[in-house]
Amino acid sequence: MKVTSKIYTAIIFIFLFAPIAILLVFSFNEAKSLSVFSGFSLKWYRELLRDEATLQSVRNTLLLAVSAMAISTVMGTAASVGIMKLRSKWLRATLNVATDIPMTNPDIITGISLMLMFVFVGRLLGLANSLSFWTMLIAHVTFCLPYVILQVLPRLRQMDPSLPEAAMDLGCTPMRAFFKVTIPEIMPGILTGAIMAFTMSLDDFVISYFTSGAGFQTLPIRIYNMTKKTVTPKMYALATIIFFVILALLLISNLTDKKEEKQKQ
Repeated sequence: MKVTSKIYTAIIFIFLFAPIAILLVFSFNEAKSLSVFSGFSLKWYRELLRDEATLQSVRNTLLLAVSAMAISTVMGTAASVGIMKLRSKWLRATLNVATDIPMTNPDIITGISLMLMFVFVGRLLGLANSLSFWTMLIAHVTFCLPYVILQVLPRLRQMDPSLPEAAMDLGCTPMRAFFKVTIPEIMPGILTGAIMAFTMSLDDFVISYFTSGAGFQTLPIRIYNMTKKTVTPKMYALATIIFFVILALLLISNLTDKKEEKQKQ
């Protein structure tokens, strides 16, 4: 039974990570081939650094992801605190269901509905271009918020509610007690939610495609446009860099959680 479970686990990991491994290896391939490894080379990384259009799309993507992460982290943390302070269990349950809808709703429905709303509002305001960077930012904050709330709420439930009260008894104002006591207690959840919001925004294509304007192109949209002709190995190099950045963020998140567990013990 143990041997069977190990084989089954190995097959799952091979199925999940074999495509990524092939991508990593062939990003260092000297030739364009995806079937023959002709030799180790950093050629495609150098080519990537010369591709100004791709680098601009990377900058746009990072700007959008960081902005969406910052806004959704602040709003998600505030929303989580507000939900926890509600006395009505029915209202709290209703809000929990409402925050889950953007996560369970198909991306294409979310993207189309947001696009229609932005176009409708833009025409009411008489705007020449209804879609822009700001509409993409609003859309990304919309679907990133539930992931932050999902991470922060459990931390608030685990926290001893008497800690902020004790801080206020010792002379802290409610706001100071929140920043001095509550925030440090739920910080691992905030960091995890921020990382999830960043990765979700970085990865999104469908919602970005429907809410993007003509003058702002993210990396997923650029790659999609390239597939109409051909995807060059420069994209393999870029995907490799993004993979290791996300891997580093996940390691930081896991190390933060382990550090917190050790402190509690």
